[in-house]
Amino acid sequence: MDIEDKFAIIAGGASGIGQATALALAQLGAQVAILDLNEALAKETAKACQGKYFVCDITSDVSLQSAIQNALSYFKSPVKIAINCAGIAPAKRLVGKTGPCPLDFFQSVINVNLVGTYNVMRLVAESMCQSEPDSSGERGVIINTASIAAYDGQIGQTAYAASKGGVVALTLPAARELGPFGVRVMTIAPGLIDTPLLQALPAEVKSTLKETIPYPKRFGKPKEYASLAIEIIKNPLLNGEVIRLDGALRMT
Repeated sequence: MDIEDKFAIIAGGASGIGQATALALAQLGAQVAILDLNEALAKETAKACQGKYFVCDITSDVSLQSAIQNALSYFKSPVKIAINCAGIAPAKRLVGKTGPCPLDFFQSVINVNLVGTYNVMRLVAESMCQSEPDSSGERGVIINTASIAAYDGQIGQTAYAASKGGVVALTLPAARELGPFGVRVMTIAPGLIDTPLLQALPAEVKSTLKETIPYPKRFGKPKEYASLAIEIIKNPLLNGEVIRLDGALRMT
């Protein structure tokens, strides 16, 4: 799909990989809408993209529907590109020193990472499917964000790994369902990306983590996620697949 002048929604686009992707799309001429809970960062990123921000909670039907409708009204164009970058990554053992993991902890991670992703997908897909196709018959591209934890989650990541495993699992059936409408669905599963979450770790922990990466022996850059997202959008044969972006890292 050609990116220029296309309307793109980035959920979780205020910072990290979402911000990098929003900036990359804007540089290629896309009209960018930032959906995020953090109004201050969303406003800043939208300004850098010459786009528009909409504060919303992706886990809420009412909040997200309102944000997407407002975005559609503002840009006066159907959604053609949607990228799901919003997510949380807390860790807690199944059974800890104080007893079993609280059920609401597991539910909250699933709600943001999996239910939130699905919520965005179903609403943007409606706009895409009702839009006019381009000359090749394509109507839209949805890119979700999983994690390599979906395949090799570590101790304490039962909730996170389950939520991202769900994102992996819905990729192919969603692509099959939306394919007849000319809408593609892809997922990126990043490894260790140098985002604010990773930057908050102690220096010695970050150093140890880098040593586990075969090559390149460094953390991934948000712009490398953005670069892959751009290639997915441009390449019409990429559909229904999950791509690991991890430097051959396999979590121990």
